[in-house]
Amino acid sequence: MSKQDGSGRQVSATPVDALDPHILHVDMDAFFASVELLDHPELVGKPVIVGHPSARSVVTAATYEARRFGVNSAMPMALALRRCPQAIVLEPHYDRYQRYSKQVMELFRDITPQVEVLGIDEAFLDVAGARRLMGTPWQIGGRIRELVFRETGLRCSVGAAATKYVAKLASSRSKPDGLLVVPKAETLAFLHPQPISALWGVGAKTGEKLERLGLRTVGDVAAIPLDALTRAVGTATASHLHELSWGRDPRVVVTETAEKSIGHERTFERNISDRAELEREMLRLANAVGIRLRSGGVQARTVALKLRFDDFSTITRSRTLADPTDLGRRIYEEARTLYAESGRAGEPVRLLGVRAEQLLGHVADQGLWDDDGDWREAETAVDAITAKFGRALVRPATLLGDDPDRRMPMKGDPT
Repeated sequence: MSKQDGSGRQVSATPVDALDPHILHVDMDAFFASVELLDHPELVGKPVIVGHPSARSVVTAATYEARRFGVNSAMPMALALRRCPQAIVLEPHYDRYQRYSKQVMELFRDITPQVEVLGIDEAFLDVAGARRLMGTPWQIGGRIRELVFRETGLRCSVGAAATKYVAKLASSRSKPDGLLVVPKAETLAFLHPQPISALWGVGAKTGEKLERLGLRTVGDVAAIPLDALTRAVGTATASHLHELSWGRDPRVVVTETAEKSIGHERTFERNISDRAELEREMLRLANAVGIRLRSGGVQARTVALKLRFDDFSTITRSRTLADPTDLGRRIYEEARTLYAESGRAGEPVRLLGVRAEQLLGHVADQGLWDDDGDWREAETAVDAITAKFGRALVRPATLLGDDPDRRMPMKGDPT
């Protein structure tokens, strides 16, 4: 995919009459940064970075003006400011992003009930049923962009195609604030000149393998015999890339999807090597995950631990439980074990994350024996107190000396 810095922008400047590109991918433009600029109109058109000003933090989002200097999300803030020293840094406000996201998704559902939410700032829409009332996909896409801007002051880009893959690629090519419609008959003409990085699943390693075969474009991948592609990247990847290179993607818009995982992570102001301090943070993150599991009525089969070290190397370790859980204490115990068995305990850690995966609908009966019965009773009591008096009133004793004002906010923190 492109860097989405606005270079090479491609749009449908004139009306497109085709009805077959009925799948739309709508992506909000620089969403977090754009929300912040609603309160800072004087900064529109300037390079703005959203994130905590500490050199230890990472970039949450950046305007297109900052992206043109090579600033990208998840980049260390120190590096971003070296690349763009004139950038203005604004603190993130996740509660506002959630609020605007909810408003935007409701606007999409005013167009069609066939909305598949991909994340906080993007969604697929199937507008096949809306064409009779609202016109062509080109007209519907334009209407969506106008509606979103009128109601929120935010801009979005829209790609329309006959498949999800091409629609998402089209929206990325139309950024910022654009509309690109790819009729089914023109799919290959649009797709084949694209670089191989435009294929979903082509990262740095796969890209190197393809380039060693002399493949530079999607059309090159389409033209190479499948057996040669298989020898280079393996059967599954070769089949996947071959299908995409010919514009084939059988997936449909799915309106209801279960959340696949729930997690929290934190980037520290300073590297932490002390095991006791890391375990306190694991407990806090695990408790936050447990609260969200219980509030969502789901349980997790797998616990995962993410560690990023001083050299920015990152590892993830996971463990599948014998029985699903929604308890912070059980998640913490598993995370602590994963850390001990990681082979890198004691190394300076700059980011720590705890995640619950393989989510299941709430298991009402715990069976005849519940080994976590004491923990369950305690956490259920805490939930009741929290619901009435707020989260700050009750915390595990281990965390009582933990001053939240001295920590960076954790990613995914409920507000």
